Amino acid sequence: MTRDDRPDRAAGGGRDGQGTPVGRRVVLGMLAAGAAGVATAPLLQRAYDSALGAAAQKDPTGLSGLLPGGGGFRYYSVTGSVPEKDAHHYRLTVDGLVRHRGGYSLADLRRMPQTRLVRDVQCVTGWRVPGTPFEGVRLSALLDAAGVRPEARAVRFTCFDGAYSESLTLEQARRDDVLVALRMQDKPLAHAHGGPVRLYVAPMYFYKSAKWLSGITVTEQVEPGYWEDRGYDVDAWVGRSNGRDDAPTT
Repeated sequence: MTRDDRPDRAAGGGRDGQGTPVGRRVVLGMLAAGAAGVATAPLLQRAYDSALGAAAQKDPTGLSGLLPGGGGFRYYSVTGSVPEKDAHHYRLTVDGLVRHRGGYSLADLRRMPQTRLVRDVQCVTGWRVPGTPFEGVRLSALLDAAGVRPEARAVRFTCFDGAYSESLTLEQARRDDVLVALRMQDKPLAHAHGGPVRLYVAPMYFYKSAKWLSGITVTEQVEPGYWEDRGYDVDAWVGRSNGRDDAPTT
């Protein structure tokens, strides 16, 4: 071999072209460091997500929404800040054109039959998070319990941020893939992701899945939501609206 092919002792080469032996303590130290990294990674990710979510809620420029959060999600809020609700303070009201107006605590919703869906999440701004599990109560179950009146044609959703709203036709709202979601990615919904309860409309762009859900009102007709008032499509089927051709999420 030429000189350039031979191991260089100065660079760590040893006798007969073998590398310098690595001590047992060094190997064990590397393994311990790796294990510590695996153990702390979820904690660091949750801290990052929490900090980014809090920053996004107070960011008047919207630029923080360009940063990826956990699992590739972006954080959006249309208000300067959003109050947090825990199991003791959360309440979901159901009213409008129904026979039985009422409300649900978080404990009430958890006691109801839960449905788990795993779908891609597609934002109208372009980002996509594949294979995202959501779990919660089918919206149709809450509508059936309330007793929808014959003249009803749509459902309006309001949120405890005090600003956001959304709507679906009654037919859309009764789909099996529309949930009042309590869990995402097999964990309780974090505040930054719209917790403790959000709407999840699996086949539509993610702006239809209203965060921080507080009210379900049955109405005579569709009332355009926050982003529809600003030019987004009311019927927001992924790949068939808003001038986009994304692959469907169902």
